[in-house]
Amino acid sequence: MIIRKKFKFEGAHIVRDCSSDRCKKSLHGHSYVVEVFLSSNKLDFGHMIYDFGLTKGTIKDIIDSFDHAYAMWDKESDEFKTFIRNNSERYIEMPVSPSAECFALTLLFLIDKTLQATEFKNGEGKVSVSSVRVHETDTGYAEAFRKDLDWFTFELADVTFSQAVKDEWKDAEMYDKLLMYHKGELDAKPFVNPQVERIF
Repeated sequence: MIIRKKFKFEGAHIVRDCSSDRCKKSLHGHSYVVEVFLSSNKLDFGHMIYDFGLTKGTIKDIIDSFDHAYAMWDKESDEFKTFIRNNSERYIEMPVSPSAECFALTLLFLIDKTLQATEFKNGEGKVSVSSVRVHETDTGYAEAFRKDLDWFTFELADVTFSQAVKDEWKDAEMYDKLLMYHKGELDAKPFVNPQVERIF
C-alpha cells in the first residue's frame, strides 16, 4: 500500500546545459508541488501506513528549505557561488543540477535518510519512501524512484543549506544530527516520533 503527502514551495534556479536558453542562461523560479509517496509492509496501531501528521516535522522542514531559496549546482563558478552567498540569505548547494529530475532524486534521498534515522513509536512497519514527484509547472513533473538513486553517488554532506535556512528549522541541529547518525557517531536514532497512548 502507498500513501501520498503533498507539499509546496516557491524556488529559484538555473538549469545549466539544458536545451532551453531561458532556463540555462537566466535565473528564474517556479511554484513547485512535491508529492511524497510512502509505503510499508503493514499498518500501524492506528491502521495507517504512516500518520500524515508525522510528515509535518523533519520531512516538511527539509522540503520547506527550498522555499524562497536559490538552489545551486555546486559546479557553478566560484564567482557565481560567492555572488549568491553574498546576495541571498536562503540558498542550497547541491551536487547535481537543480532540475525537476534532480530535485526529485535529492528529496527522495534526503527523506529516505530521515526515515532511516527516525524511531517509530506506534507499531509502524518498514516505512520507506517509494518515490518523490516534483511538479515544476502545471503540465510537467519528474518522479524519482528508489532504483533511480543509483544514477548518482552523493552523500548527505554534499547537500549544504545556508544558515538562514537552518535558522527556520524546528530543530536547528536537524541536519547535523542526520549527518552524525549516518556516520555512525550516534548510538540512537536522532528523530523520535511521539509515544501514542493506545485505547484499543
